Amino acid sequence: MSKVYFSDLRASAKENLPSKLVRLMDSAGLEEIIIPRGLIAIKLHFGEKGNTAFIRPIFIRRIVDRVKELGASPFLTDTNTLYAGTRGNSVAHLNTAIENGFAYSVVNAPIIIADGMRGASFSRVKIDQKIIKTAYLGKEIAESDALISAAHFKGHELAGFGGTIKNLGMGCASREGKLEQHSDLSPKVKRKKCVGCGDCTQHCAQEAISLIKEKAVIDTERCVGCGECILICPNSAIHVQWSGDVAAFQKKLAEYTLAVLKDKKEKAFFLNFLTNISPACDCYGHSDAPIVHDIGIVASRDPVAIEQASVDLVNCQVASENSCLKTHTRGGEDKFRGVYPKIDWSVQLDYAEELGLGTRGYELITI
Repeated sequence: MSKVYFSDLRASAKENLPSKLVRLMDSAGLEEIIIPRGLIAIKLHFGEKGNTAFIRPIFIRRIVDRVKELGASPFLTDTNTLYAGTRGNSVAHLNTAIENGFAYSVVNAPIIIADGMRGASFSRVKIDQKIIKTAYLGKEIAESDALISAAHFKGHELAGFGGTIKNLGMGCASREGKLEQHSDLSPKVKRKKCVGCGDCTQHCAQEAISLIKEKAVIDTERCVGCGECILICPNSAIHVQWSGDVAAFQKKLAEYTLAVLKDKKEKAFFLNFLTNISPACDCYGHSDAPIVHDIGIVASRDPVAIEQASVDLVNCQVASENSCLKTHTRGGEDKFRGVYPKIDWSVQLDYAEELGLGTRGYELITI
């Protein structure tokens, strides 16, 4: 069983929450991964413009400051998106990060978009797994001396939930790597619900959607399966094709996480922020009401154990009354199944465990 450290959100005049975060990281062994004078990548999601659920910059600042106190040089990083949005190239990505509060004056560290101006800067990492043989990772992340994952834990329309594994597996991949993970998935249009508004056609970066006889039609040859159109559609007319492909997507996430940690197994540290637990990814330009109340922050050296602990902490809560959840609302019921009833989120954890990334068994230690 791996150790997962937990901090609730209680604070006092003696210890505020940012200080408690530092104590949490120290308890979980942050110092063990820090290389003096090393370049430390802090991988996070800066949030799409209009989204408000991402991790607060003030928390990231305390992570940065603690890394500096330990004698290393941290930088904040992410990779450009595959879909059309406000983070599709480094210029737009940096502008969005700054607008969302991650300016140097706030976080005390530079931002480096790890896969270059348009996502073409990558490192090849050979892993020879069942699905992925060679992974394509953002070059600056691959070349960092150590890695801290600061993930916002929330729902995800393809993986059930998104946390550490999603933050690393998809978030560290270059454009080619993201395409490889998404390429087997193509959403479908329910014609009876489609009103031909054209919103999906305007947001598709691959120009894979067109209107034919006032109904949206997806060109499966062009579609890369990024899934943006699913939540863009105001009439819920576009859905994932629920098949073995969804399981394959989760397995690819795990294999890409393996690639990210291949040379960093002893130089990686993981944080999940169980706050503003929105039903969908921070990649969207909005964030719906949280499905449960804020819970706390967890830290671990095991990327699988921290995910299992996070799921368990969420699922033991009672659902928020004003959220999208209509089923699985009681304490102990699976909230992510309530949001995405046809997604089996356990696939990513079982497969990550099979790959040797960690264990689903954990001991929760409350600080």
